[in-house]
Amino acid sequence: MQKNKVDHSIFWPSITLIVVATVLLVVFRGTAGPVISNMMTGITFRLDWAFEFLTIGLFVILLWLIFGRCGKIKLGNAEDRPEFSRFSWGGMLFCASMGTSIMFWSIVEPLYYYTGPPFGIEGKSTESAEFAVSYGLFHWGISAWALYALPAVVMAYSFFVRKNHSLKISAACRGVLGKHADGFLGKAIDVLVIWSMIGGLGTSLGLGVPMVAAVLGNLLGIEPSLWLNIVIIIIWTFIFSSSAYLGLYKGIRKLSDWNVYMALGIALFVIIVGPTLFILSYFTNSFGLMLDNFMKMSLYTDPINKGGFPQAWTVFYWAWFAATAPFIGIFVARISKGRSLRELVSNVLLWGSAGSWLYFGVFGGYAMDLELNTPLDLTKILTEQGGPAVIVEVLNSLPLSIVVSIFFVILGFIFLATSLDSASYVIASVATKELHDQDEPARWHRLLWGVLLSALAISLTIVGGLDVVQTSSVLVSVPVLIMYALMTMSLVKWLKEDESIHIYINTKTVQKEVNK
Repeated sequence: MQKNKVDHSIFWPSITLIVVATVLLVVFRGTAGPVISNMMTGITFRLDWAFEFLTIGLFVILLWLIFGRCGKIKLGNAEDRPEFSRFSWGGMLFCASMGTSIMFWSIVEPLYYYTGPPFGIEGKSTESAEFAVSYGLFHWGISAWALYALPAVVMAYSFFVRKNHSLKISAACRGVLGKHADGFLGKAIDVLVIWSMIGGLGTSLGLGVPMVAAVLGNLLGIEPSLWLNIVIIIIWTFIFSSSAYLGLYKGIRKLSDWNVYMALGIALFVIIVGPTLFILSYFTNSFGLMLDNFMKMSLYTDPINKGGFPQAWTVFYWAWFAATAPFIGIFVARISKGRSLRELVSNVLLWGSAGSWLYFGVFGGYAMDLELNTPLDLTKILTEQGGPAVIVEVLNSLPLSIVVSIFFVILGFIFLATSLDSASYVIASVATKELHDQDEPARWHRLLWGVLLSALAISLTIVGGLDVVQTSSVLVSVPVLIMYALMTMSLVKWLKEDESIHIYINTKTVQKEVNK
């Protein structure tokens, strides 16, 4: 294990950008908010086609990697074995990507689709109820995970096969950028990636803190407040900073394992005590609708009626996921040593989609059952009181509601912590000069980013600027479109250059197996 040095050309510009941009956005949030919101609307309406073609195009490329001969390529040396069990590996890649977002949106999102459905369907109709969960399955399914998988593949190939000892997106673009990957352009790309991670944090905290505060306030009989939000952030900071400090093997992996067990536990509980047959039947019907309309949903822009549904939901999601995908890609690449390209791609797509589908099927189905078959009017609560209030009502409707709510709060803390400890780890990795297979960023470096992220979150919560930073980070998705093109071209170039080497290695491996 060598002592890894900080890359000052990335470290200081990143901190400077974060501090300066955050201060400016907060000071001028009254005027910056509407401007950034209008820019985001302009992007989703003018580049809807670009994000939709990008996402479906990545899915096609990933299918080629799964079923083509390149899928056999091993990430590492011939004798390398996976560092983590399949369960821990899948748990880490899912938990790092989802955070509390899946807990919130799996309950609330179907209600939005029920009242404001796509394709010109009438709101609160039988047809809109059928599409309510199916669109959630689509948005959080294979397409979303395709956006995460491509950066992971290119980053892993660069790090473990090409032996570029750097966990940076600039290194993943080296096949096209060449020497410029180490120059100003490469540094700019890496700083941009770090800013997108800060936005991912803003999104997670923007959803997670009010949700946990509402449930915790309901348990304690107090109203959610600024100070309760700050206490929640401080507790989160302690959890994820400790995990990031302990590192990938002793901290992040174990926290992710606990996360998965608890997430599966609460989902199983809802299936058993809830309307079991309705949830199973509704999920089956929704899954069939999603598969039947997959291409229609993937390329739906509504240019004639201009209702805005695909721009407000699908395109925004693709932009949000694309902005955070470089971070997820770096982390997933780091934990994928010893696996084949086929294994990496198929597991990211399947593990990620299965986890998302489980939560939307169970919690989305349960929420819709409450809306359709009980006196509880969740859509009215959503309109009048907001998403966190809906979460509280859904939890209170379950048997043993107090126990379930306590469990939900603990799961919320752990779910977000698994995202934030991964973020601290990845930011520290990007701002480190060199990393080898078993190396990790310095502990103080990982802890520093954890503390900085926490201080930023508390400051933004106090002044009310979290939403502005969150929205501004999604604007990063525009240059990320170019990054995807650079990464894809780099991967294709490397695969062609290394084709003869891989054929030789595969032939030698087959000969050894025959000799045995």
